[in-house]
Amino acid sequence: MTSVITGDIIKSRGENPEKWISILKSALSILNPDNSFWEIYRGDSFQIEISDISKSFLAAVYIKACVKMIKGLDVRLAIGLGDKTYQGNDVTESNGEAFIFSGETLETLKKDKQNLRVKTRNKRLNNELNLYFKLALTSMDNWTTNSAEVVKLNIENPNALQQELAEIIGTKQDAISKRQKRAGLENILELDQMYQQKISEL
Repeated sequence: MTSVITGDIIKSRGENPEKWISILKSALSILNPDNSFWEIYRGDSFQIEISDISKSFLAAVYIKACVKMIKGLDVRLAIGLGDKTYQGNDVTESNGEAFIFSGETLETLKKDKQNLRVKTRNKRLNNELNLYFKLALTSMDNWTTNSAEVVKLNIENPNALQQELAEIIGTKQDAISKRQKRAGLENILELDQMYQQKISEL
C-alpha cells in the first residue's frame, strides 16, 4: 500500500511563478529526495508519492505550510491511500488505487471549495477522517505567513525546543509559543497521531 498526494496552488495565476515554484520544489524534495516520485505539471499542479502511508497527513500539512508562507497563496491537497499496480518512470506515469483516489478527490475539492481530503477504499473511515480535516481547516486555511512558517519549522525539527526554533528564524521564544498556538499546532499534531492509528487498520 502507498499514498499519493495530488494538489494544485490556489490563486497562483495572479502571482509570479518564481515566487512559489522554488518553495514547492524544495518542499517536495524534502518529503521525497528521489524526484522520480514527485512532479510539478500543468504549471501549478503537482503529485507526490509518499510510500510510508503513516506520513501522508503530515506531508500534506507540510506542503500547505510551505505554500502559505507566501502571502495570498494556498493549496488544495487530495490524499489517496491504496495499492500501486504500475511503477512508471515518473510519478504521473504510475498507476493504482492510490493514484486514482488522489486524482478523483482533487476534482471533488475544486467543486466543493475544500482544501484537504483523503480517500481510501473504506468509506466509513473516509467520512470520519474528512470531518476531522474539515474542522482542522478552520485553523489551517487561516494561517498567517508567520503561523505557516512555525508549522513548517516544527515539522522539519520535530524535537527542537521553542528556544531553538526561535534562534533559527531570529525571534524570541515567546513569539514561537504564540505562533504555535495561533496555528493550532498542538491539535494538528494530535490529529496526525489519530490519523496514523486509523489508517494502520487499512
